[in-house]
Amino acid sequence: MSAFDDNPFAESAGVNPFNDPAVTQVTNSTVESVDQYNPFPATNLASQTTPASSSPYQPAVLQPSSEPTPQATATAAQANLLRQQEELERKAAELDRREQELQGRSSTGKENNWPPLPKSFPIKPCFYQDFSEEIPTEYQRVCKMMYYLWMFNCVTLFLNMLACLAYFTTSSTYGVDFGLSILWLILFAPCSFLCWYRPVYKAFKTDSSFSFFFFFFVFFCQVVIFIIQAVGIPRWGNSGWIAAFSVIKLSKAVCAIMFIVAILFTICAVMSIILLKMVHGMYRRTGASFHKAQQEFSQGIFTNKTFQSAAAGAASSAAQGAFQANN
Repeated sequence: MSAFDDNPFAESAGVNPFNDPAVTQVTNSTVESVDQYNPFPATNLASQTTPASSSPYQPAVLQPSSEPTPQATATAAQANLLRQQEELERKAAELDRREQELQGRSSTGKENNWPPLPKSFPIKPCFYQDFSEEIPTEYQRVCKMMYYLWMFNCVTLFLNMLACLAYFTTSSTYGVDFGLSILWLILFAPCSFLCWYRPVYKAFKTDSSFSFFFFFFVFFCQVVIFIIQAVGIPRWGNSGWIAAFSVIKLSKAVCAIMFIVAILFTICAVMSIILLKMVHGMYRRTGASFHKAQQEFSQGIFTNKTFQSAAAGAASSAAQGAFQANN
């Protein structure tokens, strides 16, 4: 038959394009098709996972800012102020406690014991004194010697008054000496206790530089007074050497009394010089200085309640005056 009898739609081996070897190789390949591909095979992924530490580079981490916020700064400042206020209040309470303890000794059950007066006496003791409790052992001997010197001085002043009274009996012109001797007894006996004995007692007790300097200044004046009293200048109220020799022709008995008083005044002068040197030597070993004395004085002034009240009143008055002036 002719070629026209053939089926035009029949497949021809030479004409079929899908019979190309390249195409048949792909279609017959063992590679899985897309719809059969499993992206999660059953293999152990943990064994194939690369440790994070094996990478030489670390991921960038955003560090928080180290600068405090204004609120945190204000909170810290407020806490600091509260802490300082608590510290000041604690120190003020401690100072009040010490002041009350020194004045009344009521908090510890110890009452003032000097001067030793009877309980029925209307005047009560004004000071507390106990060498074994308040004074260190190395200072007790010198402190007691200062106390004995004060008592010896009081006795000498009393005998000086009696000697001037006897001096006055020899001649009415010596009445000035008797009057001044009474004045010296009334004045020097308590003032010497307050002005140089109590400061040295406090200096040994608290190791206070200011008390040491105050004692040195006052006690040096006391040494000069002892020397003047021992010399016995007439009309000065002292039964010293010159006054004793001046009455030797008038009365031997009065002269003997005045010589005894002159010897006592001389002993006071000599002992005061020795004790002044001893206290000065101890003062140098304590490490006290004039700068420390200034600091103690300024601290004592600023912590004194009377001074604080006066300063607050002055500041308030000045503020009110300035406010009224502006209005």
